[in-house]
Amino acid sequence: MKTIYLDNAATTPILPEVIDTISSAMVNVYGNPSSIHHFGRKAKSMVETARKNIAKHFNASAQEIVFTAGGSEADNLILRNAITNLGVTTIISSKIEHHAVLHTLEQLRNEFDIVVKYVDLDEKANVDYRHLEQLLQASDEKKLVSLMFVNNEIGNILNLKKVSELCSANNALFHSDTVQGIGHLSIDIKQTPIDFFVASAHKFHGPKGVGFAYIKKGFGIHPILYGGEQERGARAGTENMHSILGMEKALEISCMSMHEESTYIQQLKNYFIGELRRNFEGIEFNGQSESITESSYIILNVRFPKAYAMLLFNLDLNGIAVSGGSACQSGSNMGSHVLHEILPEKEAKKTSVRFSFCKFNTFEELDIVIQTLKKLLN
Repeated sequence: MKTIYLDNAATTPILPEVIDTISSAMVNVYGNPSSIHHFGRKAKSMVETARKNIAKHFNASAQEIVFTAGGSEADNLILRNAITNLGVTTIISSKIEHHAVLHTLEQLRNEFDIVVKYVDLDEKANVDYRHLEQLLQASDEKKLVSLMFVNNEIGNILNLKKVSELCSANNALFHSDTVQGIGHLSIDIKQTPIDFFVASAHKFHGPKGVGFAYIKKGFGIHPILYGGEQERGARAGTENMHSILGMEKALEISCMSMHEESTYIQQLKNYFIGELRRNFEGIEFNGQSESITESSYIILNVRFPKAYAMLLFNLDLNGIAVSGGSACQSGSNMGSHVLHEILPEKEAKKTSVRFSFCKFNTFEELDIVIQTLKKLLN
């Protein structure tokens, strides 16, 4: 049976070049970057070169990059520091953020005397920028806005420049969970002066368990992990050197081929939308996921006209991997907090499936998925 992987928003296949980079580092550069002998110095030099090269992709400086175990840790590091170190007392976010942000905000609100406010969304899950401006102007409290660049379930793209300008005009800090955008959409912090953003390597064909936080120069960051002075004191623990080098290679390849890959994947997505509409009546697309300009070219969130309780399971039995929402919620019966927030109750009860694409997918695979869906739904 042919297997088809359409869950690339959850994680992506590791590129062969990245595997080669990681393997070489594991064999040849095994020193601890904190050691003073030549084995350690070589490892340290490679980590710092990777930091510099990663920073260049965003027009940032190397000292603004802190390596972490992924996007969730990076979000936690930034949001906790906003409260404990940077004087923030009010955080403005949305109810469709990734749980790395939502659950962190809940924890911070329980621990500290802070206010968390949520910006209004329309029926397509677009941020109401006028309401955001009202929230920013509501008081003189020190504020931070935390809004994700690309929604991991429905693919909506935030206007980073507009939010940056609103935050700057109102003396607020801006943090964005950019995990679904890094390696797929360009970010230039000289053009869009975000204060904080984050990345996970496994979203752009790199290894799992490694990522980074971008923290604008001038913000002193206190660690949330203690026990060493690694990462200039921002994060204790021996650097995951081989994975950092793998992330560097994956990001280099992704950024170099971004235009070519985005064009091809958008064609896949457009074709799949057309085939779904042609073969299934009453189908809808959640959020802006059908849009070419307002949604990630990787993500398509499809709402079928009724509930099919076993659809994901049966697709898996047929060798097709997809998601019913965030993969971070796999194994949970809670359903998608994003869809429950933006859809009427009747619509939210219908079966929604997130299909997410990458450069390794083909039109032939999409034809097989359509035929399988016809067999399962008829």
